[in-house]
Amino acid sequence: MPTPVISPREADVLALLGEHLSNAEIAARLFISVRTVESHTSSLLRKLALPDRRALSRRAVELARAERPRPAPALPAPLTAFVGRERERAALAVLLADHRQVTAVGPGGVGKTRLALAVAAGAAGGFADGVWFVDLAPVTGPDRVPAAVAAVLGVGEQPGQGIDEAVCAALAERRALLVLDNCEQVRDGVAPFLERLLAACPGVRVLATSRARLLVPFERVFPVPPLSRDGGGRSEAVALFVERATAAAGAAPDPALRDGIAAVCERLDGMALAIELAAARWPTLGLDGLRAGLSDQLRILAGGPRADDRHRSVRAVLDWSHELLEPADQALLRRVSAFVLPFTAGAAVAVAGFAPLDAGAVADGLGRLAEQSLLSAVPSAHGTRYRAQETIRQYGAERLDGAGESARARGRHLDWCLSGADGLARASDEERQLREGSWQAGFDALAEELRAALAWAADRPERRPDARRLALGLAGPAFDRHLLGEAQQRLEQAADLADGSPADAAAALREAARVAGCRRLGDDMYRLHRAAAAAALDAGDPAGAARDLAAAATVAHRFSSTFARLPAAAEVTALLARARELSDGSPAASAALALAEAAVLADAYGSVQGSPDNTARETVGYAERAVDLARRAGDPVAESAALDALSGAHSWAGEPFAAAGAARRRVELLALAPRTPATAHERVDALAMAAATAIGVGELERARQWGRQLAEHPLTAEVGHHATSWLLVADAFAGREEEVLAGGARFLEAWEQGGRPRSFSLGPAAAAVAMVHGLRGDDTARASWLAVVGRAGTEEEHRHGYGAVFDAAVLLHRGEAGAALERLSPAPEEVWKWVSWVWLHWYAAARVEASVLSGHPEAPERLAGARATVAGNPVAVAQLDRAQALLDGDPARVRATAAAFAAAGCRYQSARSLRLADAAGNGAGGGEG
Repeated sequence: MPTPVISPREADVLALLGEHLSNAEIAARLFISVRTVESHTSSLLRKLALPDRRALSRRAVELARAERPRPAPALPAPLTAFVGRERERAALAVLLADHRQVTAVGPGGVGKTRLALAVAAGAAGGFADGVWFVDLAPVTGPDRVPAAVAAVLGVGEQPGQGIDEAVCAALAERRALLVLDNCEQVRDGVAPFLERLLAACPGVRVLATSRARLLVPFERVFPVPPLSRDGGGRSEAVALFVERATAAAGAAPDPALRDGIAAVCERLDGMALAIELAAARWPTLGLDGLRAGLSDQLRILAGGPRADDRHRSVRAVLDWSHELLEPADQALLRRVSAFVLPFTAGAAVAVAGFAPLDAGAVADGLGRLAEQSLLSAVPSAHGTRYRAQETIRQYGAERLDGAGESARARGRHLDWCLSGADGLARASDEERQLREGSWQAGFDALAEELRAALAWAADRPERRPDARRLALGLAGPAFDRHLLGEAQQRLEQAADLADGSPADAAAALREAARVAGCRRLGDDMYRLHRAAAAAALDAGDPAGAARDLAAAATVAHRFSSTFARLPAAAEVTALLARARELSDGSPAASAALALAEAAVLADAYGSVQGSPDNTARETVGYAERAVDLARRAGDPVAESAALDALSGAHSWAGEPFAAAGAARRRVELLALAPRTPATAHERVDALAMAAATAIGVGELERARQWGRQLAEHPLTAEVGHHATSWLLVADAFAGREEEVLAGGARFLEAWEQGGRPRSFSLGPAAAAVAMVHGLRGDDTARASWLAVVGRAGTEEEHRHGYGAVFDAAVLLHRGEAGAALERLSPAPEEVWKWVSWVWLHWYAAARVEASVLSGHPEAPERLAGARATVAGNPVAVAQLDRAQALLDGDPARVRATAAAFAAAGCRYQSARSLRLADAAGNGAGGGEG
């Protein structure tokens, strides 16, 4: 049995299923969302007729042994045969081969889309990473173009990036063809997007269709001519007419009539849509009826530019086809133009079913319109759906306006969308605990309709309350669908639509700020909290404004590394002072102020702009007060943020166990909290902090547990570098080399596709991978990863903090104890800000070992002093015990520490103890070679 044709992305997913990776791991590897992985998995199960995931993994292994299936073009399957156009196909294919961006230009109905699809299908073999078709007709605004492309590609949003940047990053190393259809209505969005895409992605080519050229660099325009009428009855135009007429009538027209058909096609200027509409009437009118009916309609075409005539010929045939309809069917055709996506009969009843149409008339009329090629009937898993070709839909919209029914039909469409949005929200709530749910497919099928209805309602004063409701209805499902940029956009739009209700505006802006936090956009968080404060003051809620201003001040320090431009210190201090003035002393306001004071005055979060001279004990006091007040306020999000401050404060005070304890409490606190943007943001941050601080106290298995949870969280599915960073560090310290090398490849791909950002966690992760390569003796790979460290982290952290720890491990492994000691020469208290957080115990223990192995005269004193520092850390204590045994010249005690390291989950150090014991017994130094 032949292997079914699968898409390029399905082939990638299938291959990784064969490696027994989880959905989160596959998502991280392929730089797509978890939802997309599950969708592809379901499709593969269906296509390969397999019962479950295990069988799918086995099949993947079998296929891996054979030649990998060739990716099929991701193009829509035409419902009818493509006829003629041999010359145009060849010419357009040559142009596409020679130029990176080609626009097929012509009036509506000339056949641009079908020609582009035929050429793209023929060119698919030359694009290793696939051919992708994006229909821009349903897109409601220029700003939605990148999102529409991303949805087709399966590219999710990257925190800290725009969706257009994520698309460019995903395609940067790909060789793919992108087909953009119906560009004319969103040309202002297509042009700048293509400029960025083509500049960033040298292997990508674009074939666009538009009624007008796009005016972008690289563009080559291909004017699409009408179908050829050369050859009379044997022309391409006649061949199309005959093919469509045969489909409509069930029998081909008499060959003797071909010359008469050629005359009709000539009158129709060879316009493909006009010919198809005329052919659909063949069974009822015949040749004479067509000639008579079209003659009256086409008399208006005498004179004038031929390009204009051709466009008018389609309009004339549409007018003629419309006049042949019964009044009820005319009403139905214009009313269903409110839909921008394929729709069901039930949806048509809801929107178009008002006098003179009832439900029965709508259902019957849909069938008749399909018979006349004015609608296409497309079977789907959820029943038949109908859609109009874009030119016909636009014609229907004009007729709707002309009939004076636009407000009523579009109002009913808006009501239908509001009901659909409510249903999505209910389904999302019910399935929120599941990784993916059927509601998501429902959202995908409905989202563009919701966006179109929202755009219409927002411009009409009487419908702005409904527009606000719909914006909020879109925001929640968009967030759950991981469309975080749109969720934020809709919340800001809802605030703008909250006419006369500044309290509602403030609530929407606060929620938008929380979504911005999930996107790692510090500037937006700061701006939105300040905007919420202004709205709260307008609403007569000074206490709410105080909380918002305090939140803005906190954000400026807590998430300082996510800002493109940090606000001035004086500005932030002024916000805090204003918040104090407005506070009513309520528990919520007091908690918000206390947290802002811990952030701004005490630098509890160790912000980018923070002073290296903060007073550790005072910082702990600020943070403890914030935790106490947040708990009294009964706000788990505020308490989590305060615990984050406390964890940071304890780390500055040199209390890593207390820091780890506060981080652990955050995870426990948020475990049962409902999933909202605020709790989702806190949970991701809490898992990262819990994993990091557990590493700091040598709890490697617990760190790996939280690191895995972070890697599998839905919000991190698109950001494999952030998702896996602490898991890489934990695995590196544990000596899990293979896991580090595999995870490092995923990390590197995601980091590069994410725009190579800097972060406090990314530098250590890259340094951890570099260390593993160093321990394996691969200096070339280590050098490459150290270069990544330089771009992913900061120089000070690498020089004095994690970099010293990881570099020393490699030097000790190679027997270069003196060089290791030089790398660790400052005492921990001299570089406390760089080592106190996660690295203090690792730094102190490695420094003692280097001192002992290099014979430093202060080794005994350093060892004794480090005992108090690392007490309770199983890995660091074992390392000091080993150093003491080496200092005492006792190989047996050195060997005994192997068990302690093994119990702590540190396999590398366990093996190192055995090698050091052997070396000590033989009188050699501490090198491993």
